[in-house]
Amino acid sequence: MYMTKISLNRRRRGAIKLLGSRHAMHAAVMSSFSPGTPTTTVDGRVLWRIDRVGDSLDLLIASPGRPCPETINEQAGWSTGPVSASMDYRPFLTSITREQEFVFRLVANPAHRLSTSHDGQVSKKIVAHVTDGYQRQWFLDRTEANGFAVVGSTPSIIPVHAKEGALCALIIRERETSVFRRGQSRVTLTSAAYEGRLTVSDPNLLRKSLTHGIGRGKGYGCGLLTLAPVS
Repeated sequence: MYMTKISLNRRRRGAIKLLGSRHAMHAAVMSSFSPGTPTTTVDGRVLWRIDRVGDSLDLLIASPGRPCPETINEQAGWSTGPVSASMDYRPFLTSITREQEFVFRLVANPAHRLSTSHDGQVSKKIVAHVTDGYQRQWFLDRTEANGFAVVGSTPSIIPVHAKEGALCALIIRERETSVFRRGQSRVTLTSAAYEGRLTVSDPNLLRKSLTHGIGRGKGYGCGLLTLAPVS
């Protein structure tokens, strides 16, 4: 597995196009892999997300094969600066142990399957969670199955309406609803950026979450969980 970061120049025409459509960004990410490069394996799959920190705008890609970032840099990057930073992700993954603590970030598609009945026929559709409380609960409901717990928190004490920058174990920094075309279809995707601090409960489950993603919308900038040391 590899982790790659590509800095984007939001003022370039190509960047505006890619940032304006998750489908276009998905196509650009997949085209960065040369023919024959594995994009889905038992060890992981291609995951990506956009990180906005101050004036910086970065594309992160986790992948079983190493991408060729020059293809995206030519369209939307900083041609005069470093093309990207790419590292072998495996040493970090294998170093994860039980009860370690990390700062985490996850951009996910918090959604659930809703059943409806009409004339005796039951149908199911995917519906996004859009309120703060339900988005938080969606995340907390998945922590155990993904090998971690949010430090110092239980679902009963998570603030439902935490103010930006407030001291709480789980923070949602960004919420976004994107609408884009996929072929002849119109797709609406809701995303939320989760941040906080976690402790590892099952290293193998957490490694799978880091390499295979969490939730839906993995091809469209959702599902990528990343960890950083606790400072």
